[in-house]
Amino acid sequence: MNIMVTGGAGYIGSHTAKIIRRRGHTPIVFDNLSRGWVDWVRYGPFVYGDVRDEEALYQALRAFKVDAVIHFAALALVEESVQKPALYFDHNVRGTLALVQAMARAGVRRLVFSSSAAVYGQAQSIPIAEDHPKEPTNPYGLSKWHAEQILDTVASTAGIRLAMLRYFNVVGNDPDGEIYERHEPETHVLPNLMRAALTGAPFYLFGTDHETPDGTAVRDYVDVLDLAEAHVAALDVLESRDRLISNVGRGCGVSVREMVSAVERSLGRTVTVVERPKRPGDPPELVADNTFLKTWFDHPFKTLSEVIEGMARQQAFLQAP
Repeated sequence: MNIMVTGGAGYIGSHTAKIIRRRGHTPIVFDNLSRGWVDWVRYGPFVYGDVRDEEALYQALRAFKVDAVIHFAALALVEESVQKPALYFDHNVRGTLALVQAMARAGVRRLVFSSSAAVYGQAQSIPIAEDHPKEPTNPYGLSKWHAEQILDTVASTAGIRLAMLRYFNVVGNDPDGEIYERHEPETHVLPNLMRAALTGAPFYLFGTDHETPDGTAVRDYVDVLDLAEAHVAALDVLESRDRLISNVGRGCGVSVREMVSAVERSLGRTVTVVERPKRPGDPPELVADNTFLKTWFDHPFKTLSEVIEGMARQQAFLQAP
């Protein structure tokens, strides 16, 4: 198949493009490089474009005879979304609507949407199942929930088979070291923590008064290649069903303090932790109920220790800005 990957020059999108190529398909990356890297477009053709531009999307879908789309293109920083909510609705909601309209025009009938556990908001029960109430606590989560609702309404009328994957926190990098965590600035916990351990720089821990056992935020960490595999597997599921809504998570939570301890054990280094107030809109605990996931995705997830050890061997993340 020819599979368009919007946001395919970013962290998760580039890893997914690699998996698509490994499975014998061709990834066509559509990206405006605002949060991505052109040197990571190495597994198939590249189209420079903005996901809010319906005509550019339509022309690319037609030109490459695209069979299916995996949609990652979005802004994804919780703190930034609190400061700039209009920007997030513009990119994440308007961009999704433009994409599904372009797909309808081009006759492309399969779409996997990369959603987020942020649609749930503060957990009312742990683990979080797909039918948990949707009460996002920040504009990023709200933008993803609005995008889901738009897709749920528009896709069926356009004859588009739709998968929406609500993934939890993503960690890790390609074991070949070709692609890795690379953000400006880097906001993700694990690469910042490992850099701190290896360089002696401080690690900033945001929030020690969450309603969790040790006061720090608890998250369900998923290896990026496992997540990429799930997105490609969802395309196969859409061959036999019209709709799929699923969490993607390991089903177990790890606190930030536990993450610090795990890195210190793996690297044999002590981390200098600097405590900071919790960030606005940051839920205390997000852990997936992955019961439904296991019914359609038979895949062994990497443990957090395996992810840390793999990153420590490569240390590719140290090359990031």
